[in-house]
Amino acid sequence: MLFHVHEGNMYATFSVDEAGTLSLCHLAPYPYTGEGESCPNAYPAAAVHIAGRNSAMHHGGKQAGNCGRGTLRYESHRVEEQADGSEWIFTLREAQITADLHYRFYTGVGGLRTWVEVKNVSEENVGLEYVASLALGGFGVVGEDRLEKDLLLHLPYNSWAQEVEWRTRSLSDLGLHATAGYNNTLDRHTISNNGTWSTKEFLPAGVIEDRGLRRAIFFQIEHNGSWQWEFSAAPPATQFYVQLSGPTERENHWYKELAPGESFVSVTAGVAVGTYFDSALGEMTKYRRHIVRRNRADCGLPVIFNDYMNCLWADPTTEKELPVIDLAAEMGAEYYCMDAGWYADGTWWETVGEWMPCSWRFPNGIREVFDRVRERGMVPGLWLEIEVMGVNCPILSQFEDSDFFMRHGKRVIDNGRYQLDFRSQRVRDFATSVIDRVVNEYGIGYIKMDYNIDGGIGTEVDSDSFGDGLLGHNRAYRSWMQSIMDKYPDLVIESCSSGGMRMEYGMLSLHPIMSVTDQSNVMQMVPIAAACATALLPEQAAIWSYPMAKDSTDTVALNMINALPARMHLSGEIMKMSDEQIALIKEGVRCYKEWRHEIKTALPTYPLGLPQPGDGWLATAYQNEKTARLVAWRMEGESDTCHIPLPGAKSVRVLYPAASDATATVVEGGLSVTLPRKQTAVYLLVEQA
Repeated sequence: MLFHVHEGNMYATFSVDEAGTLSLCHLAPYPYTGEGESCPNAYPAAAVHIAGRNSAMHHGGKQAGNCGRGTLRYESHRVEEQADGSEWIFTLREAQITADLHYRFYTGVGGLRTWVEVKNVSEENVGLEYVASLALGGFGVVGEDRLEKDLLLHLPYNSWAQEVEWRTRSLSDLGLHATAGYNNTLDRHTISNNGTWSTKEFLPAGVIEDRGLRRAIFFQIEHNGSWQWEFSAAPPATQFYVQLSGPTERENHWYKELAPGESFVSVTAGVAVGTYFDSALGEMTKYRRHIVRRNRADCGLPVIFNDYMNCLWADPTTEKELPVIDLAAEMGAEYYCMDAGWYADGTWWETVGEWMPCSWRFPNGIREVFDRVRERGMVPGLWLEIEVMGVNCPILSQFEDSDFFMRHGKRVIDNGRYQLDFRSQRVRDFATSVIDRVVNEYGIGYIKMDYNIDGGIGTEVDSDSFGDGLLGHNRAYRSWMQSIMDKYPDLVIESCSSGGMRMEYGMLSLHPIMSVTDQSNVMQMVPIAAACATALLPEQAAIWSYPMAKDSTDTVALNMINALPARMHLSGEIMKMSDEQIALIKEGVRCYKEWRHEIKTALPTYPLGLPQPGDGWLATAYQNEKTARLVAWRMEGESDTCHIPLPGAKSVRVLYPAASDATATVVEGGLSVTLPRKQTAVYLLVEQA
């Protein structure tokens, strides 16, 4: 049997063969053209490992050989129509479990969301070691000579202050082989994450691109904890596949025991298709806009001033805050956020957790600061790190061991902090009381919710495994956060994890805005700002604009340009700046406000390729129906002129800075942009055919 689905630029075909094996055998920007009642060499869509089961094949470390191959058989399916698309649900069954495979399609979007629900239908306990959220094959056939040059894997490396660094790898770069007859059934390329910092080494995403077939698959795992994915050749090494999952036993210390009648739901995954990287990114951008929660207070993308970066550096007092507040309002900020340190009497790192204002910092009370913010026409904001308690927190005695992550009978400590467990009702009640106080007593309308530790592989409290405890906490924290957002719909809550250490759509599907990075060097910020639209929506991507008094006007403008196409986190040494520098900042804020209405509909493209640290020139275009806003950066490029491919360009003009000596003209196939000096940038508006 074949089932065909067409949404937007995506064509999906499901196959059920004579043995009852379900496959998502075709996912592409063009229709399936095969013949017959099922797809040849289809890859099983279900991938479940059950404790005590024999693997059907010799697969080494791979997650490919499992009970989903040959035992889980198609039983039925149904289609549930939604207001914005449809959901296809396939029920598979074997002796001990059923698996409902969910595929959620969205109207006009070349992307879908997938997850799996496994239910124990036997009369004895069933142990789960692995459940794939998506299993997809069909990435070329082993033996095709073209694959070494045509089949590419794009990988997003991610680390503190070095976020969103893409690298492109061929099969041989990955240690895989397309050579016919080569036994590569044990080889795989796998990336996994352990812990509560979900993106500390890689984003849970990637792009598989077959340039010969003009097909690119952009995938993401949507989870704020441990996860794993792998790419390899499918046994018996005839085609390449990808499998995406949340935590696993092998990589992440996760094991889940299901009693009779109990169910487990996997983390969600998203996948989008295009003909090449940029078009797949465009469809992923549309998909992300469907799955994010809307916040009415943030819908206008207000300008946010945060007093941390290159400004007060977590040392706020009333005396320091008041003049900065006045200047932020003068520059056009609409929200003002007091960052870390407001609770600290001395060293603050190991004492966090009580969240009460330090009296000597605010001798007339902390409300004096927030009243000043409101008087200046801005919404006040405050920094919190609600998921942790410092080892010297004064209220530790109010909590039990079971309120924290525990391993081997000891509380888990990371960098001077304990990790709170949000499965605990006491923890959730305390966290809610903190939010209630800052909103109702201080009048806060914005919270920067930071998170600066990694709780590791999980907790042994009330769990079948360390990873099971971690997954339960991850889900409990998201559920608590959602309850706070429901309770205070006008409260804007930014997600931050030492910058981008949880930059994935487990968090981003909830939060309207996320801090992309803690990078404090503006020149090193450039490739992060240029590439951030591959990781999250431009309207969610908070980029620091933090000019310093020593900066040239070129550097002040570069600071502003980094943030103009995304979300502006304004900061810096504004109290020390010259009139000329202040004027450039004000002009940048006005430019942002003039064009921010286009951010929420723009699709990002990379006409010079994916940005890399060390690139001489970088460019990101944000495409709307008839216009594109384009940022061009000249870093260390020796030539002062760069040709930027942008088909359909009819005219171009400089948006910022108005007094720029940059020039841009339309030439065949795109633009010719000239920046006379290194380490400068320009923000352009391009009219398109």
